[in-house]
Amino acid sequence: MFLAWEVAAMEKKEVKKSEDEWKKVLTSEEFSVLRKKGTEPPFSGRYVHQTEEGTYVCAGCGNPLFSSKTKFDSGSGWPSFFDSVSPNAVELKADISHGMRRTEVVCARCGRHLGHVFDDGPAPTGQRYCMNLVSLQFQRKKDETKTKA
Repeated sequence: MFLAWEVAAMEKKEVKKSEDEWKKVLTSEEFSVLRKKGTEPPFSGRYVHQTEEGTYVCAGCGNPLFSSKTKFDSGSGWPSFFDSVSPNAVELKADISHGMRRTEVVCARCGRHLGHVFDDGPAPTGQRYCMNLVSLQFQRKKDETKTKA
């Protein structure tokens, strides 16, 4: 898990790259989702059933986005969270593509597409951040019982 000051410090560092620079650091699937606002098939990603404690970060820039403590099984096939790690971790944008009205979720640090948020989630927020698995990387909670060398 990240400490509050670590999250705040990362959120302040904006990441800007050209399309060619993004192509060099992202897989073709990551590029399709993060840069072209694509979606992967449901139940296809590595974190659908992930239950370990940790933090989900942006696959594009490493910005901490969601805590495993806010993850829940929505049955949608994509990881769902009822809140982000901080109000400044993600940005919400109107999305009227594909003949629908939705709210797009993008990384506040690099502006990359993560998924969408819906108003049908559990308490306490009532939100369901439905994220593309390819847009996230998981960082396990550090074992705090280890002794320092």
